[in-house]
Amino acid sequence: MNGPLIVTEARIRLAELIEKAEPAAPEFLAISPWLAMSLLQKAIRRGEHLLAQRAAATLLQVAPEKLWRRLGTIAFEDVGVASFDVLFCVACALGGKRLRSQWGGEWRTASTLVQLLCKAPKCRAADDLLIAAERHPRYRRARHELFGKPLQELIRIAASRAQWPVRGVAAWYAVGTDRRPSSALEKRAGSPRALFDALTELGYPHTVAAISWEGFSKTGEVLCPFTAMLSRDACTMTQELRTDELPPEVSIRGVPGWAYDTYTREGRQALRCFLETDAHAAKWVERNVPRERRVAFLGDVVFRIEGGLVKNRRLWPTGVLLRNMVDGECYGPPEIFALVRLELPKLNEVRAHVC
Repeated sequence: MNGPLIVTEARIRLAELIEKAEPAAPEFLAISPWLAMSLLQKAIRRGEHLLAQRAAATLLQVAPEKLWRRLGTIAFEDVGVASFDVLFCVACALGGKRLRSQWGGEWRTASTLVQLLCKAPKCRAADDLLIAAERHPRYRRARHELFGKPLQELIRIAASRAQWPVRGVAAWYAVGTDRRPSSALEKRAGSPRALFDALTELGYPHTVAAISWEGFSKTGEVLCPFTAMLSRDACTMTQELRTDELPPEVSIRGVPGWAYDTYTREGRQALRCFLETDAHAAKWVERNVPRERRVAFLGDVVFRIEGGLVKNRRLWPTGVLLRNMVDGECYGPPEIFALVRLELPKLNEVRAHVC
């Protein structure tokens, strides 16, 4: 089965789902596009269907191009190998406005995709692999050495049984770091098509490789080839689902506090203000983190204990391995995580004040 046929069949399946769907009338929020994108993704992670629908409607009204790109990113970052059916539906919907008009238009398509993403089991292994490849201190040397490897050697390593961060770095260089720059990896052009073709030839699931290529061609996200690479181990995935321990929720101007994170202007301003308080976490960051890194560092910690949590996380050995690797070795020590967890109420007070 070739790639175009796989995409065509996925589009037929999505068209059937959209025809059966009964989308509610769009409701809009008076928030910035950045906050709407954050709310959309984190509401989907938590299965908060109504909030996700309102965020999607808002983006469709004020920044439609951001909506479709974000839905594609969410599919590979937060669902991934946990539900190939949903992954296929979202990836094939990125083909353009003319295509979506055949399915009833922009809102009907977007609303259906949001429902599918909210209900789908979640797996954030592709994003954990990205973080490990980019940040894990143990693989700093690999990031330097792999930069100079020829393309075919990078592809061989990416498809091997090497340690996952090494395979991630190799794949990232193979598709090129020029489309999604990284502060930890050297800038290098790549050949994405060569990597995807090699994965197919080496026995990786053909359908996943084809849909991952479709996603990559529309978003440029390295999460897409990472998902294809992870799919070979997905046979070990269990049916067990577990919901992460979610902290208490606080509403700020009708939006949950967890949406005001480091990826929004409002969230970054709140982090800056929090660091000026007498909170124990703020003092710890002041003592241990260089001034120019403090906001980003705190934002990363907050994300791991709040924004990156999901309902219905599908458990499997590779996913657990990558998550533990990132939480335990790519960020600060357990001490700062404990402090921030205790002081999330104070952070929410600052968020409310900033807004």
